Amino acid sequence: MSPANTTFTISDLAQEFDLTTRAIRFYEDMGLLQPLRDGAAGRNRVYSARDRTRLKLTLRAKRLGLSLTEAKELIEMYDSPRDTLPQLKKFLNVLALHRDALEAQLTELQATLDEVKAHEKEAKSLLAKNEKAASKKGGK
Repeated sequence: MSPANTTFTISDLAQEFDLTTRAIRFYEDMGLLQPLRDGAAGRNRVYSARDRTRLKLTLRAKRLGLSLTEAKELIEMYDSPRDTLPQLKKFLNVLALHRDALEAQLTELQATLDEVKAHEKEAKSLLAKNEKAASKKGGK
């Protein structure tokens, strides 16, 4: 059997990618996967090598912090003719926007962390003063 003709069940993909079958069905509902239907009344999903690749790309996009809509747009570009120039430009644009958002979040987090450190320092100083005052009172 050639790799292009390889098929997978929902359980196969769930196990391979450490996902729940519910998550895979969600990606299907979002239009990221398009399995064939087999069995009685088409109840069994049959995923192709293409679906497996699309799932892998979806999970990679998720790890990068992209939305499922962004992931779908990028993945669908690869279904179009083999001209990679528009795909690469779109991908770079999405990554740049995402990087900018992450850098803004990092700046916010750093400011919050600095504020927490300042409050900790102030609280420790007040605690030390109070303990010193209490020890003076207790010693008299």
